[in-house]
Amino acid sequence: MNLSLYVSNRLFFTKKGNNRYTKPILLIGTLAVTLSVTIMLLSIMITKGFKNQITEKIIGFGGDVVITSFVNNHSFESVPIKKNKSLIAELQSNENIINVSSFATKAGVIKNENEIQGVVLKGVSSNYNWDFFNKNMINGNTLTLSDSVSSNNIIISEQVAKNLNLSLGESVFMYFAQDPPRVRKFIIHGVFSTALSDFDDLFVIADIRQIQKLNSWQSSQVGGLEIKINDFKKLDEVAEFVYNKTDYNLKSESIKERYPELFDWLELQNMNVFLIIILMVIVALVNMITVLIIIILEKVQLVGVLKSMGLSNWNVRKIFLYQSIKIATAGIIFGNLLAFILAFLQKKFQFLKLDSSIYYMQHIPFDYDFFSVILINIGTIVMCYLALIIPSSIITNMKLIDSIRFE
Repeated sequence: MNLSLYVSNRLFFTKKGNNRYTKPILLIGTLAVTLSVTIMLLSIMITKGFKNQITEKIIGFGGDVVITSFVNNHSFESVPIKKNKSLIAELQSNENIINVSSFATKAGVIKNENEIQGVVLKGVSSNYNWDFFNKNMINGNTLTLSDSVSSNNIIISEQVAKNLNLSLGESVFMYFAQDPPRVRKFIIHGVFSTALSDFDDLFVIADIRQIQKLNSWQSSQVGGLEIKINDFKKLDEVAEFVYNKTDYNLKSESIKERYPELFDWLELQNMNVFLIIILMVIVALVNMITVLIIIILEKVQLVGVLKSMGLSNWNVRKIFLYQSIKIATAGIIFGNLLAFILAFLQKKFQFLKLDSSIYYMQHIPFDYDFFSVILINIGTIVMCYLALIIPSSIITNMKLIDSIRFE
């Protein structure tokens, strides 16, 4: 039988009055660990959810990997390339690629009776993946495009609709600065809102055939190919695969290469989480060490009695270490429960709101991976145990006679 564990259980869970000071201290210690673990888990969940949502929105407007002309140079006026069917077939043979569609962009101005706004008309092909816009439509529907007949329908953002006082089903004129200048009449078929204002204010989605006509392109000419993948973690692998398959006169770029400043900014969020975790670990350890010292000092006479009965210093120390580990374990369990309950309620009811003009989303997002959760839990237990070994060493320095006489 483990004598230290037995004494620890009997000592701290007795209902006798001599524990009237110990039990509140144990409760405070458990509460401190609970709050620290909850904050650590919530910070990881929120940061991961924030990064995932921003990444999803950027990809929704631009694809995971794009192939364009080398002379395009990130201009909104697409330089035509030939739609290479053999290249598309090779790309679609990759198990990580779920869709390859054609696109083209053209800068223009939307004008109504009183207001104008500069936008970028993005033309997409009939096999375009509408999943992203379907999730963000607030009025109307996405476009249904055909390979044979061009469509005059467009979808615009809620912000553009408000700025120009436009509504669903209304006709709108778009002007294009070229030689000669051209104008096109479109019908608003849907309104979306992603809360990513830099993109919402910019893009209007239409049929790629409209841009082909405006630029006098042939049907085989497009502005580029947009590639969607099934796992963002494999982006670099797929980007290298696409690069190796493209011709010398074409340029392939991953979404990270097209918007490096946005993804660098997202990576900086990891530093914030790291600092929060360090602070919460320190708070938990300080509270645990304080609790351990207090309960040792309260049980000084018991320590003397146990030593006089022949119990070694290490076995006496283990009595208090076992109790401290129980406090840490209970705090971790309650902390996990609290964090996951809050995350579940937020996902379901979205009661914690955000200013979308600042945070690019309307509510606090939550997401997680089991590896991070397990790492936080195991790390907390290990850190607590290692930190508590040192203060428990005061038992070794206690003199037998002095500890028995201690009051």
